[in-house]
Amino acid sequence: MLPGPARDRRWYAAQAICDTINISPGAYTPLSPAWCTELFAHVGPDTYIRPPLYVDFGSNISIGARCYINLGLTALDYDRISIGDDVKIATHVQLVTPYHHLEPLRRLQPGGLSAPICVQNNVWLGSGVIVCPGVTIGAGTVVGAGSVVTRDLPPMVLAVGSPARVIRTVEESDVGSA
Repeated sequence: MLPGPARDRRWYAAQAICDTINISPGAYTPLSPAWCTELFAHVGPDTYIRPPLYVDFGSNISIGARCYINLGLTALDYDRISIGDDVKIATHVQLVTPYHHLEPLRRLQPGGLSAPICVQNNVWLGSGVIVCPGVTIGAGTVVGAGSVVTRDLPPMVLAVGSPARVIRTVEESDVGSA
């Protein structure tokens, strides 16, 4: 993450971009490639991002090709957020990299901590999913609506709940919704 003033400038710039995107008359259409280039570190081709969208910096977020990100994504990117190819993110998902010390006295100190999030290829995050700092979600995994992911999830599983837990593997023949 950038130090002090440079970080603050990037934060304010990202907020201005999000405000413009979220209140514009075209807020119900996907983000244009120009907005994606200005806001994110990388966005792959054929990726659809539907506003409103909320980020801290945007510059720590990399999104792969052919992704679909539905409305209301909140991505607190004090650390790196990597989203692979062919990822589906439903409404009102939160990707949260910052956290604070558990100990009360240390929590009083300025600043905080952060850990990266990695969402690998062909993951589906259901509506209202929260992904906590330091989590990797394996390729092909489905996370059910309303789940809170506090630990890494392996590839090709269905995980649900708070905290999210694996309930079964995902098979190529599965049909249905999370």
